[in-house]
Amino acid sequence: MTHPYARELGDFLRARRNRLHPRDVGLEPGGRRKVAGLRREELALLAGLSTDYYQRMEQGREVRPSDDVLDALAGALGLDDEERRHLFTLAQAARRPAPAPVHRTAESVPASTRRLLRVMDTPAVVLGRHLDLLDWNPLAEALLGDPGIVPPDRLNMLLLLFDDTLTRGYSCVAWEHQALEYIGMLRAAVATDPTHPRATEIVGELSIRSAEFRRLWARHDVRESVSGTKTFHVAEVGDIVLDWDTYPLPGSPGPVLLVWTAEPGTPAADRLRLLATLHATRTSRRA
Repeated sequence: MTHPYARELGDFLRARRNRLHPRDVGLEPGGRRKVAGLRREELALLAGLSTDYYQRMEQGREVRPSDDVLDALAGALGLDDEERRHLFTLAQAARRPAPAPVHRTAESVPASTRRLLRVMDTPAVVLGRHLDLLDWNPLAEALLGDPGIVPPDRLNMLLLLFDDTLTRGYSCVAWEHQALEYIGMLRAAVATDPTHPRATEIVGELSIRSAEFRRLWARHDVRESVSGTKTFHVAEVGDIVLDWDTYPLPGSPGPVLLVWTAEPGTPAADRLRLLATLHATRTSRRA
């Protein structure tokens, strides 16, 4: 059976090779080409490897590349720092003769974190390793819509983003940028445990029902995203541009606290306060 890390490593190398064109690396295209990117033999030449050895790496066969080989491949492929770390993570795991046993435990949110969520005056949620939505506070509900109406197994940022019946919080202006952020985060999780049932479930379902997901997933982007900016469209108050940051919770790896904030004194801050007031009013009426 193919080593899962070796298979993931091969897929990553192939995706990165297909992105390069001969002129990107100083080669002349020459004649008709059957592939859009570099040929295997061209990349092998650039990295100083035999074509057969490199081909076996892409095929996920029994290959245990040294750090020198990985450095050469990273340089030939023009990998950035995140991509290089991802390459080494996969290759180091693939060097083991058999996948190491993985101790998996159910993800949970500490009671102290749940209390913290409730007293925060800005939207915040807790995300699991595979982007499952584990908990949220009232302001996050005001911003995203009520996650409580979604079945628990569907409470996942990627599943919601690719759902045709999106809640308003996921209808962001830069939808593809958001999708790539989430997919890159999931890729990083897959790199540490390629056979995790939850990852397999999410990727399998989205691959079947979304051609757009298949296209973006095949890019093999990796993002260790810890902060950014997102625009939410909320009908009652208009667009709200918020900064977001993630904070790891106890456990390695474990869930993260994702917090959205607005710069004080900006229209976004005013709209966020108005949204909070409207949500509190609706909640009190229901009560």
